[in-house]
Amino acid sequence: MQLDSIFSGKIRVKLLTKLLLNPASKVYLRGLERELGVSSNTVRLELNKLNEMHLIKVQVDPDNTKVKHYAVNTAHPMFSSLRGIIMQFVGLDQIIEQVIDKLGNVEKVYLTGDLAEGKDSPFVDLVLIGDVDKDYLYQLIQKAEGLIPQKKIRVAVYASQEQHAFLDNFNGPYFHLLN
Repeated sequence: MQLDSIFSGKIRVKLLTKLLLNPASKVYLRGLERELGVSSNTVRLELNKLNEMHLIKVQVDPDNTKVKHYAVNTAHPMFSSLRGIIMQFVGLDQIIEQVIDKLGNVEKVYLTGDLAEGKDSPFVDLVLIGDVDKDYLYQLIQKAEGLIPQKKIRVAVYASQEQHAFLDNFNGPYFHLLN
């Protein structure tokens, strides 16, 4: 498999970004058509190509056999590498290296907002769980934003005992970025 066949076209990059950022997500044709603003045929062609490469898998809805859901194939040999490329593409790798890894007392990190849905966004919205020195956090965020100037980082911090309050009350999309 050649990389140029994986990354050809803006629609394919958007689909891969959506699916690789949040591997637990499932998408369907009509939803992608609306979200990406392109015809269902364009989306269907790209989904078929990704399926032929075994990068995604198709799941038929048991209640409505006409509806197919698509999810990333986490068992694909290139899954981790491709996910790493997508994380670099949106700047998450720099945030992890320059902010989260240096804080030390972070127990969990959740990605929220548009990026959690796999949509492009000028904002990286994170929720940190743990004992965090907020002054140091904001210094690290400033440095990280200098490395990814196309993104602004927004962070909410919860103490360990407040984690359940976040998970129980948060209505938007989120996924566990790392432990």
